[in-house]
Amino acid sequence: MENKLQIFMESGLLDSYILGTTTPNENLEVESYIAEFPEVEAEFERLQNNLEILAKAHTVKAPKFILDEVIKEIAKNTEDQPVIQLSSAPTHSRTPWYSIAASIAALIFAGMSLLLYKQNISLAHENQVVVDEIFDLRSDIEDNNNKLENVMLQFMKLNNPETEKYVLRGNSRAKNLKTVAYINAVDKTSMIDVVSLPKLPENQTYQIWAELQDRMVNLGILDESERNKLKTIPYMENALGLSITIEPKSGSPTDNAHTDNSVAEITLKND
Repeated sequence: MENKLQIFMESGLLDSYILGTTTPNENLEVESYIAEFPEVEAEFERLQNNLEILAKAHTVKAPKFILDEVIKEIAKNTEDQPVIQLSSAPTHSRTPWYSIAASIAALIFAGMSLLLYKQNISLAHENQVVVDEIFDLRSDIEDNNNKLENVMLQFMKLNNPETEKYVLRGNSRAKNLKTVAYINAVDKTSMIDVVSLPKLPENQTYQIWAELQDRMVNLGILDESERNKLKTIPYMENALGLSITIEPKSGSPTDNAHTDNSVAEITLKND
């Protein structure tokens, strides 16, 4: 039974199930394992949480101008066509019926020509709009594919068995501060998820540091605008720990961190 469970956990079916790429038969197999084995259920919950982190990190709001453009287009297509008023013929003299017929035919021909001309102009404009929209859609599809590829790569990094998760919580100076660091010593990659950062005065910033044997190395600035976004930070070989400090904005990123400024810190595993 344990061998069967181990084979399933190493098959990658659970990852594919989370991403929605499994077949109906594979779905039934995964769901049966989730129902039968608590270990599989716990791993399923962990994968779902990681996928939720990635979803929040890549949330994109729809542009505000889309609704206005749709309303304008509907209004334009529902406008009444202008009506041409024709003056009545004089009544004091009789006009031969064939002259009247010829005049009516000429007016109809002129009206049809004008209508066809306007329709051709409108169709040409609509065709150009369609062509532009196709190019825009292709560009959007390419951007979305690139974003999806990045999400898949980050998801794989988060669920790599070699990736260690570290939670940094603020001390009394920043009680609501919380960030999560993901470090893989094999791939030599580091990412950080800013969960919450207490507001600071305009002249101060949060900075994250790596503690080495003989010095502190600045890994970048943390900002509230990066909340719930996975941010890549430099990987430091043989780092003993990570710390977050409050520093003046005017300070140089290469300055050493001051211990008194620390608001959160953790010790890293060095196996």
